[in-house]
Amino acid sequence: MNQYVTATIIKELREKNNMTQLQLAEKLGVSDKCVSKWERCHGMPDITLLEPIAKAFRISVTELISGTTIYNANVSSNMLRSKFYVCPVCGNVIHSMGEAAIHCHGIRLIPLEPEPTDEHHMIFIEHVEDEYYVRIDHSMTRDHYISFVAAASSDDMQLIKLYPEGSAEVRFKIRGVRRIFFYCNRDGLYFINPLKGIYDKKECC
Repeated sequence: MNQYVTATIIKELREKNNMTQLQLAEKLGVSDKCVSKWERCHGMPDITLLEPIAKAFRISVTELISGTTIYNANVSSNMLRSKFYVCPVCGNVIHSMGEAAIHCHGIRLIPLEPEPTDEHHMIFIEHVEDEYYVRIDHSMTRDHYISFVAAASSDDMQLIKLYPEGSAEVRFKIRGVRRIFFYCNRDGLYFINPLKGIYDKKECC
């Protein structure tokens, strides 16, 4: 089993906060020799110390365990840089507007890297009144399907979950949509500028 708090993380956080081993030990009610052992990989802090350690470094327990600092910065007008996570066990879809440490079923999820659509993942977008009608030319079998489709504007995210043996068709309110994402359970996350995907229904018929 991996250490839930590594020696490197403790040392880095202690030095970042300009603390000596003794100062950290005093905050936690342990000896400086104990802190030294943690940093030399000769032991781990007791699980009851997780919250006090996180408090001493002014971070969350999640950040402490993951080793990733989560910045609570202003993310307005930043929706286009959203991150998506999909659990490989249950298929749970999670959306984040910024850095996050996401876990599901005991697995730390890695943010999906979107790629431009290709010939195997064709998407067609029709402008219907105040909506985009989106159709993806893709199988929807139990083993190979589109899991979700999302439409992002600068300050809004519309996400629709799809299921095997269903339809790969959705509708979104236009309201400033600048990018559409969709996730194939085998090949990953894709995106397109909606204007590039729009087709003229009259010409296609």
